[in-house]
Parts: sequence; C-alpha cells; structure tokens
Amino acid sequence: MATVSSNEAQDEKEMLLKQEEGLEVLAEPESTKKKECKLVLYHWTQSFNSQKVRLAIAEKGLKCEEYDVSLPLSEHNEPWFMRLSPTGEVPVLVHDDQIICEPTQILDYLEQTFQEENTPRLIPEVGSTYYHRVQHYRELLDSLPMDAYTHGCILHPEITVDSHIPAYATTRIRAQIGSMESELKKLAEDNPELKDAYIAKQRRLKTKLFDHDNVKFLKKILDELENVMDQVETELQRRAEETPEEGSQQAWLCGEFFSMADVSLAVTLHRLKFLGLSRRYWGNGARVNLETYYERVLDRPTFRRVLGHVNNILISAVLPTAFRVAKKRAPSFIGMTVLIGMLGGATYFAFHYFKRRLLVS
Repeated sequence: MATVSSNEAQDEKEMLLKQEEGLEVLAEPESTKKKECKLVLYHWTQSFNSQKVRLAIAEKGLKCEEYDVSLPLSEHNEPWFMRLSPTGEVPVLVHDDQIICEPTQILDYLEQTFQEENTPRLIPEVGSTYYHRVQHYRELLDSLPMDAYTHGCILHPEITVDSHIPAYATTRIRAQIGSMESELKKLAEDNPELKDAYIAKQRRLKTKLFDHDNVKFLKKILDELENVMDQVETELQRRAEETPEEGSQQAWLCGEFFSMADVSLAVTLHRLKFLGLSRRYWGNGARVNLETYYERVLDRPTFRRVLGHVNNILISAVLPTAFRVAKKRAPSFIGMTVLIGMLGGATYFAFHYFKRRLLVS
C-alpha cells in the first residue's frame, strides 16, 4: 500500500480537468476537506484489473468518483499519475489519506473497510464454511496471466475465433508499444525525481513484449487455462447438484451468494469472450455449466451497468490519437467543434456496430 499523500496528485488532476473545461478553479475550504472521505478510483475502462475493481464497487453498492486514465493517450505515464502510482498502472484507489495501487489489495481494502449492515459482503467471514472456497477460486483465477492472453491474442489473432478485435489492431498496438519505450525514456529525462520509476517501467515493458509476442508461450498458457476451466466447471456442477429442484434459486460459483470469486470469474469470462476464446473454453456444448453461468452473469444488473458494453478497441486505439491532434492543432473553436462532432458520430456508429456483433455471437 502506498504511503505517499494522495491529495497533491488528486488536486493536480482535478485542476487540470477544470482548466481544460474552462472552469474557474476555486480553493476548497479546509473545513470541507476534513469532513469529506471520498472514494476515488483512477482506472481505464478496458483494463482487466480496473473492470474487476469497478464490478466489486458496484456489487457492494458503494459511491465512488471515477476518473478515466487513458492508456492509449499514455495518461498513465504522465508525472501526476506516476506520483500517485509509482508503477504507473491502473487501477488506483484513493480513500481519504490512503492510496492503494494493487488490484488485489484494493479489493481486500474495500471488503475490510466497508462492512456496514446494508453493504453486501463479497468475502465470507474467516472460519465460515465458504471462506476457504471463495479464497481458493479467487486466488486460482487471479493467478491467470490475463495480460499475456490479451496482448498475445491481439498480436496473434490467428489463434482466436470470433474475436471482437479489429483486424488492424495488431499493427496499431505494435506501433504503440514501440513508441512507448522512447516516450518513457524522454519522461525520465524530463522528470529526474521520477527517473527510477520510469526506467523500471521501461524494463517491465520490454519483458512483457518479449513474452506476449511469443506464440509458443501463448499456446502453452492457453493450454494450461483448460485445466483451470475444468476445475471451475466441476465446481459449478457441484452447485447444480446442491440445488436440483426445478425453479429453485441457482447458486453462483461458491454458493448462493455472489462472491469475490464470482467477480474474478465473471470478468475473466468476459475478457475471454472479447478475445475470441469463448468457443474454445465453453462453446459448442463443452462445459455447459460455465456457459450457463456466463449467460446469467450477462443478465446481472451490476454487470450490465459496469461491463455490459463491448470493449471497443476501435475507439480506444484510434480515436484518442485524433482527439490529441485536434487538441493541439485545431485552428479555431468552430473547427474543433466540427472535428469532435465528426469523431462523436464515428464513435456512435462504431459502438452500435460492435454491440450488434456481441449480441449476434
């Protein structure tokens, strides 16, 4: 858990947002600051770990301010965010003076901190019948190399079926990865106080690229995923046998309640579906319990609210570049308005196109 103060980084971000919108930045009274104890999440909508945290927050019914930190626009590399999160990774949770930068720690913090009577528990009490079951499947699912699955399937779409990733995304992602290394190097030179953090991030990026672009490695970890899906299918079958009566309430992965293990499983299945791997792991009559489970997840109100729309790489990989150009080079307010209107229209049609693809598949 980070020990640096969150207020400076948060205030800097909020001031920047207000200045860009042309709003006057007024100093907040000290008395107000002391009374507030807001929950603030810095995340990226397409980030797997961000999705898990956002779903857990929704399941617990917590009020939370959310700020999108755009990875395609490299906002996670900006100095203000690196001061907030030394690794430059999303999500980051800020609660009063606490800054939590690791997703598992964020989820544990939410569960331990918000235990009011009307707040649903996602982890059973220690010592209860279900505690070890939830923790086992949570740890099993959280150990999956989801970054490698995601980047590997984008870089090598030939191993997927019915992927929702645009065909040109491979070239686009490769270009982004290549430019990020030089970007981090320059940021390290311009921000000497953050030099070590930028250099460490640059090294991690090189290692990730080497592993995730390795087809043999990708095929190996996807084969190993079969075993995990088998374990989950077996557990779901046990739940089905525990409630055999027709019309009785269907159980989730570890029992009748939606747990933190379900948060991990739901987001994992959604990502695999997006990558074009659903047919391999639960389609065509294979793992029928897993298929039924995913259909129930899609109908869950909290899931629909947080993750109901297709993760659109078309928008996240291409349009941010256009917005960046518009911001820097637009000749006038009218020109900027027209350009953003055109981009908004393109976004609208692209979103509905991919939404139809998801419903059809």
